[in-house]
Amino acid sequence: MRVHFIQHVSFENPGSLLLWAKNMGHHVHITRVFNEDNFPSPDAYDILIVMGGPMGVYQEKKFKWLVAEKICIEQAILNHKKVIGICLGSQLIAAVLGAGVYAHVQQEIGWWPIYASSTHTLANTLPHPFYAFHWHGDTFDLPHQAIALFHSDACSQQGFIYKNHVLALQFHPEIDMHLLLQMLQHGKHELVNAPFIQTEHSIIKQTEKYLPHQMPFLSQLLENFFATNNDLFAI
Repeated sequence: MRVHFIQHVSFENPGSLLLWAKNMGHHVHITRVFNEDNFPSPDAYDILIVMGGPMGVYQEKKFKWLVAEKICIEQAILNHKKVIGICLGSQLIAAVLGAGVYAHVQQEIGWWPIYASSTHTLANTLPHPFYAFHWHGDTFDLPHQAIALFHSDACSQQGFIYKNHVLALQFHPEIDMHLLLQMLQHGKHELVNAPFIQTEHSIIKQTEKYLPHQMPFLSQLLENFFATNNDLFAI
């Protein structure tokens, strides 16, 4: 299968999703927005994966490429492609589906637990307990016809599934050590004293404990998501 990533900034690469794609034998292509690459047409891929970034989906005047990217995502959904969004990617999907995206009352940075929000098969993929890596200040409303999958103590929307072929995840299951260190290097100024923001020392210390659980969860989640049997997605 052909997997196409959209990467917004140099320091938020696809992380362990690249390893997953390699293990599955998929062909990988990347649109690097920071290099002014063109967005792909729907016939160029089978799977579209939209990565994270520090910008907001509503900053179209500052980041003019957001308009073209939203059209790209909308075309992927209309053509029934498999679409996955991570962090900013999830917010872009929510916006394309007509949901509100806005600054949250709490920034969420570090290792925080997430919980199932429904009995959907994908929500049941979640180990109990499960600590995920977070780095976001925005949140979104649940789009019409979408099913909520996960939530955290700080944020009621941590992921949803839409019509069985669109998956949005607010947290970062693709995190690996290189990606985490890159995000810390470029985002240290955001590590302020707040209820759901951990210190750099705490993040690195907890990474040793929680990082080994991320790839098994991600692999199982994607296996379920890409299952051909639609009955798998019964609520």
